Amino acid sequence: MSDIKNVNYGLEKIFKDAKDFLPLLGTDYIEFYVGNAKQAAHYYKTAFGFQSAAYKGLETGCKEFASYVLKQDKIRLVLTTPLNSSSPINQHLAKHGDGVKVVALWVEDAKKSWEETTKRGAKSFMEPTVEKDEHGEVVRAGIYTYGETVHMFVERKNYNGIFLPGYEKWESDYNPSSVGLKYVDHMVGNVGWNEMNTWVKWYEDVMGFVNFLSFDDKQIHTEYSALMSKVMSNGNGRIKFPINEPAEGKKRSQIEEYLDYYEGPGVQHIAVATDDIIKTVAQLRERGIEFLSTPPEEYYNAAPGRLEEHNHELQEDLKVLMSLGIMIDADEEGYLLQIFTKPVEDRPTLFFEIIQRMGAKGFGAGNFKALFESIEREQAKRGTL
Repeated sequence: MSDIKNVNYGLEKIFKDAKDFLPLLGTDYIEFYVGNAKQAAHYYKTAFGFQSAAYKGLETGCKEFASYVLKQDKIRLVLTTPLNSSSPINQHLAKHGDGVKVVALWVEDAKKSWEETTKRGAKSFMEPTVEKDEHGEVVRAGIYTYGETVHMFVERKNYNGIFLPGYEKWESDYNPSSVGLKYVDHMVGNVGWNEMNTWVKWYEDVMGFVNFLSFDDKQIHTEYSALMSKVMSNGNGRIKFPINEPAEGKKRSQIEEYLDYYEGPGVQHIAVATDDIIKTVAQLRERGIEFLSTPPEEYYNAAPGRLEEHNHELQEDLKVLMSLGIMIDADEEGYLLQIFTKPVEDRPTLFFEIIQRMGAKGFGAGNFKALFESIEREQAKRGTL
C-alpha cells in the first residue's frame, strides 16, 4: 500500500472541519484562453471526443472575443480567443500561451459566494453580475486564485438556455463520437517555490477547503527531481485541487519546467474520469492523443504488491493495461487506474489525466516514481531536465 503522509481516508470525518459558508455543487466549466479557438475546438472534438454545444462571437454580436463551448457528459470546456490586438486576453496569451484561465464553480448563490470569499481576503475578478436573455438569467462573480487563474461562481438555477446569456447553440455537421469521459475528477495547480502552504492556507481561510492529503519530497522524487503537493477539497468532496510546488533536486523538475514556460503559477493538469479506461485510452490513442511513455515491465510485475488485499477485485488484465501504458495503484478503499497525456500544446505546460476509480480515494501515490521518470524522459528530449 502506498506510504502516504498525513492521510485520513475517513473523508466524512475530515470534511466535517470544512466550512459551510461556500457550498459548491460541482465544476460548471473550464475556460481556456487560446490563440485560435476555432482550431482548438476542432482538436478537442476530434481527439478527445467533445461535442459542439454553444458559441459566442461576431455572429452573435460579440466584437471582443469568440468562445466555443464543448461538452462531454458533465464536462464543459470553453475555448476563448481575442478578436483584436487591444484585448487583455492577448496579454495573457503572450505571457502564458494557451492555458486555463477560469475554473468555474457551480453554486446556489453567486453573490453570497463572492461576498463570503472577498471578505475573507480574496481579490475580486468580477463583481456579481446578472446576465439575462429570453431563457432566463445567470448570476456570475469571480475571484483570483494562484497566478492569474480565476474561480468564477456561476448561479444558473433561473436559466434554461444552452450555456450562458449571449451564447447561441452551435450546430455542426462534424460530430465525432464521445470517448467516454464523464466528469472532472480534480484539477492540479502549480505554484512557485515555497508558495504551496500559502495557497493551502488561502483555500482553507478564503474558501473553507480542507487539506486531506499531503506528499513531500521524500515521497515524490526520482534520482533527479522532486516536488511537494497538498490536496485541497471542499466540504462535500466534489471539488479537489491538489497544489504542487518545486523541491530541490539534482536537475530541474517538471514543476520548475512548467513555471518557466507558463511564466508563473497556473493549472498544470485536468483529471477527467471514465467508467472504462481501457476503452477510453484505446480510442484516444487511435485519435492521435500522445501519452507519456509506458512504465517498464517490472512496474506491472510489481502491481500485485501495490494492490495487496485488492488483488481479487482487479477486473482488468495487467497485460492489457501494460499495452496501453495505464498505471494502477491502491489505497484502503480500493484501486484506481490512471494515465497522463503529454502536454497538449507546444509549451510544456498543460496536460490531461484520464482516471478510473474503483473505490480508491487517493491520487496514485504508488505511481509517482514511474510517472515522474516518464516525465523526465520527455524533459530530456526537450532539453529542459
